[in-house]
Amino acid sequence: MKYKHYNIHNYISIPQIKKISPKQRHDLEVIAKVLPFKTNNYVVEQLIDWDNIEFDPLYRMNFFQRGMLTDKHFNMLESEINVGGSKKSLDRLIKDIRYQLNPDPSGQMMYNVPEFKGEKLMGIQHKYKETILFFPTQGQSCHAYCTFCFRWPQFSNMKSQKFFMKETGLLTGYLKEHPEVTDLLFTGGDPMIMSSRHFETYVNAVLEADLPNLKNIRIGTKALSYWPYRFVSDPDSDHLLSLFRKIVDSGKHLAVMANFNHPRELYTDIFKVAVKNIQNTGAIIRGQSPILNNINADADVWADLWKKQVEKGIIPYYMFMPRDTGAQHYFAVPLIEAWKIYTRAYSKVSGIARTVRGPVMSANPGKIKVLGVSDFFDEKVITLNFIQARNTNWINKPFFARYDESALWLNDLKPAFGKREFFFERSFRSLQTEKKHRVGTLDNYSSLCS
Repeated sequence: MKYKHYNIHNYISIPQIKKISPKQRHDLEVIAKVLPFKTNNYVVEQLIDWDNIEFDPLYRMNFFQRGMLTDKHFNMLESEINVGGSKKSLDRLIKDIRYQLNPDPSGQMMYNVPEFKGEKLMGIQHKYKETILFFPTQGQSCHAYCTFCFRWPQFSNMKSQKFFMKETGLLTGYLKEHPEVTDLLFTGGDPMIMSSRHFETYVNAVLEADLPNLKNIRIGTKALSYWPYRFVSDPDSDHLLSLFRKIVDSGKHLAVMANFNHPRELYTDIFKVAVKNIQNTGAIIRGQSPILNNINADADVWADLWKKQVEKGIIPYYMFMPRDTGAQHYFAVPLIEAWKIYTRAYSKVSGIARTVRGPVMSANPGKIKVLGVSDFFDEKVITLNFIQARNTNWINKPFFARYDESALWLNDLKPAFGKREFFFERSFRSLQTEKKHRVGTLDNYSSLCS
């Protein structure tokens, strides 16, 4: 299949578009003023059930629904469009709405961007000491944009919110200066949208840099779901797979961090071939997804997703909570409900699928797992745990929040047992006020945690 993408300017040429009512098209076009829209012919032809678009999860993952903007924002935008005001006025409104949607969740711009030789590296994030995220310039798009994506500013006209870098010397220099880093994650966007020639430039630079500390290379991608031909029949697919083999043969572990949001993504014939081709290089595929209202907030769906991954030799990895950005109000599932869904799904699979961790919030202080609901001293509480953190002293240290069935995110929770704050908050405030931080970790402030 030859790749063809659809954006807000040409989506009307999609053959199945007649299935969408004029009202739905209008809503899509209004919302696309604020949030980025893009899909492709594989998604349209093989994943979406066009006879059931009112309820189809793959349709909702690609095409904006009315509720994905709040009534307030939608009505303001629609009114401005109908009035036919100036482009400047409309652009100002769009910018205002975007910034109200929290384009920088978890403090990525403020706390995660490191410095090297006096230069801020706007294509790298270093939040946890063992792992850096690298945003190759040529990989800052996707084969299709998920409507729930927390990186929506990366694809919008928000230059101040974009991460990208193509200087391999800065990347390898930073890795040499930080021997604590064992994992390099290529992310975006989707690094698998760039040509194998561009990807080879980064791979060769890393492998030739003599980095004994670097043990694992990860690739964050949605391509297996949205364009599996990338690993089968694209003009440079063979070259791409040979680069995977090169990484593995160098002695590095190669992990393809694949995003699977619904089991239907795993059923096409081309997907099965793509998975085998990747696995034949020696790479390991891990599956992760947020739990999403209107998409997959169902225990049977998650159990099916994990079972299907194991059947294909894919390791179930994470169930994330949708981040507090963009259309979170449409996709959010309360923490307690997410934990119940996770627990029910977990009980439906065998031990080999129980590698998955969830539900997990990638919040500003770190990755926080909801362990469950407990009763202590006549108080009902939510038990939580850091599985990754800015300060390694916090990891695997349970803490407790008041029981709250409506809480969606960490900042909705209050400490239990009459405490004024959670155990990590004092030292975390030090990070927030410290103007001289470079890497973004809190290990230099470990004494504050005592």
